Amino acid sequence: MILFRTYLIAIFSAVAIYTLFVAMNHGLNLIPLFFGDIAAMTWAGQFNLDFLGFLILSGAWLAWRHHFSPLGLALFFAGIFGGIAFLAPYLFFVSLQSKGDIAEIMMGRERARTR
Repeated sequence: MILFRTYLIAIFSAVAIYTLFVAMNHGLNLIPLFFGDIAAMTWAGQFNLDFLGFLILSGAWLAWRHHFSPLGLALFFAGIFGGIAFLAPYLFFVSLQSKGDIAEIMMGRERARTR
């Protein structure tokens, strides 16, 4: 669990710093660029489409983990729009809350207890 938490801190920090530099140099106009690359049918667009699939899967997992409750639906959008900048701190917090119980981390407390 220590390695997992270390990775979460490292990837969050790397993406946060990288995002800061990109935003300073290019602004925050991500959405048109992201979907423009997909529409252009380039390798960058292929990567963006693949990445979008991971973002949607991440959001769906968050919603499912929270039983599609209002919080779960809010987390769905946070996962899609926040990416790893949201998911890494979320998983770090949940790993502490669950005391490292991987079943609880993945399924949530209620589902983990009924398995």
